[in-house]
Amino acid sequence: MEKISKLHGAGGISTAKLIDEVFIGAYSNSFLEGLSDSAVVPGAERIAVTTDSFVVRPLFFPGGDIGRLAVCGTVNDLLMNGAKPEYITAGYILEEGLDIADLKRIAGSMAKTAEEAGVKIVTGDTKVIEPVDARQPGLIINTSGIGFVDDGTDISPSRIEEGDTVILSGNLGDHHAAILGSRMSIKNHIASDNAPLTEMVTGLMDNGIDIHAMRDVTRGGLATILNELAVASGKHISIEETAIPVSGEVAEFSRLLGLDPLNMGNEGKCVIILPQEESEKALNIIRNSKYGRNACRIGVVYEDATGVTLKTRIGGEKIVSSLYGEGLPRIC
Repeated sequence: MEKISKLHGAGGISTAKLIDEVFIGAYSNSFLEGLSDSAVVPGAERIAVTTDSFVVRPLFFPGGDIGRLAVCGTVNDLLMNGAKPEYITAGYILEEGLDIADLKRIAGSMAKTAEEAGVKIVTGDTKVIEPVDARQPGLIINTSGIGFVDDGTDISPSRIEEGDTVILSGNLGDHHAAILGSRMSIKNHIASDNAPLTEMVTGLMDNGIDIHAMRDVTRGGLATILNELAVASGKHISIEETAIPVSGEVAEFSRLLGLDPLNMGNEGKCVIILPQEESEKALNIIRNSKYGRNACRIGVVYEDATGVTLKTRIGGEKIVSSLYGEGLPRIC
């Protein structure tokens, strides 16, 4: 089985062959085929730009891989500002000894996910480095994403108002549990939720839903994201424990390892804050999208002291804090 070697990072014939056989074949489009140092693409007056790096281990996990994760993470970051994702760049830091068959599999996964998300991978770069662990050579993917924002679109925590409804687009903890279960060889049927939320978000916007704020629920979990929104808006967000969706298997997994789903990472979920009167229409749109079946109303916004609180199952109330400490490393 052919492996990545230093020759693949030398900029010569081996580099050209790798690019041609792995990346051009996977991502073929008119912007990429010129193999220029940059891609010239159609634009718009208002653009959203994001960048991210993906270092997840293992490279392949239940429900996804580092390639799918890279596209989903980049696209979802753009969507959260109301942008329509259009283009992605991809830089690959390849460790010497990586199986080229695995690299092709990852590139193919990225291509398939980009097609699902409605974006094109238009330019990229490769570098080869010595492996961190020679027993398990891996790779790092760095992306940038560009999306276009329609005039009049204004999605920002500053627009959050008293009485707004807080919607969560689906179950918590699936990605965190899938990664940790793989690392610890814990047998289960939990698959990562990594998914592009393009259909969900564009459906809301195309139907004129007045979204006040959106955030994807990734590292740090729901607790951290809600605290960031509360601080940015100067509002109090109250959520209900009984309303928060968690699958039975993830709940059992969490109890076994002493984890709190509120602090677990996700890669295909978002929080949407909008006027209460639009919440029912929004929920119908979200639940009818590919990745929103389990969407729920989980809370309400109040004007009083900034922060996040949880109404417990037994009728009490407690403060919800942001994740303290490292959490699960290399989750994305």
